[in-house]
Amino acid sequence: MNERARKDPQEEGQRKLLDKIAELSQQLEKFNIAEYLEQLNNPRRYLMVNFMGGLFRGFGIALGMTILGAFVLFILQRLVVLNLPLIGDFIAELVRIVLTYL
Repeated sequence: MNERARKDPQEEGQRKLLDKIAELSQQLEKFNIAEYLEQLNNPRRYLMVNFMGGLFRGFGIALGMTILGAFVLFILQRLVVLNLPLIGDFIAELVRIVLTYL
């Protein structure tokens, strides 16, 4: 009986260790570590993927800022139409300057 009691904590420890290893394996699969390591071993592919990612991020930022800027100009033009005393003159001058440089 004592012999079995001594094995149980050891078996329990092994079971916990196996569970932790299985959990770690699942997390590694989730993060695609194998694909990442494969990419690091191929520098040409690594550079190309990062270059394309940077190119598309830059394009997205430029497109987003263009749309946001157009929206802001649209709102400013509408505020000028309202002819608010101080704000209207300031915004009219600002819109005129922006349209001059577009």
